[in-house]
Parts: sequence; C-alpha cells; structure tokens
Amino acid sequence: MEHDLSMRAAARAIYEAVYPSEDYAPVGFDQAERYGTVHYRQAVDAAIRARPHLIEDREAQPRLF
Repeated sequence: MEHDLSMRAAARAIYEAVYPSEDYAPVGFDQAERYGTVHYRQAVDAAIRARPHLIEDREAQPRLF
C-alpha cells in the first residue's frame, strides 16, 4: 500500500471515516498501518474494493464543480 499513494490515501480516508476516534480504533492510521491491525486491513480491503468504481471512465461521472 505504501507504493500506491492514491490507494493509501483512500485507505486512510476510509479508516478515518469508519474509526473517527480512539473509541472505535485504539490507534491512528499510521500506527495501524505499521502494525497491520485488523482495522487497517479492513480499510485497505475497502479501498481495494472501491478502486474499480473510482477509476472507471471519469467522463461518465457527473462533475461536481
């Protein structure tokens, strides 16, 4: 994950959205990545599953701005 910066950013966004505080996950994203926690692995899995939807034809997606 460390070599694909966009996928790492997606995993971080998912991790921080799902686990917004220590009430949900005991460590922050960087530590979770370092130790390979279950929370981190779940965020990475979600990013991998979302990737095909994010890289499809961008012209087919409506523009937000």
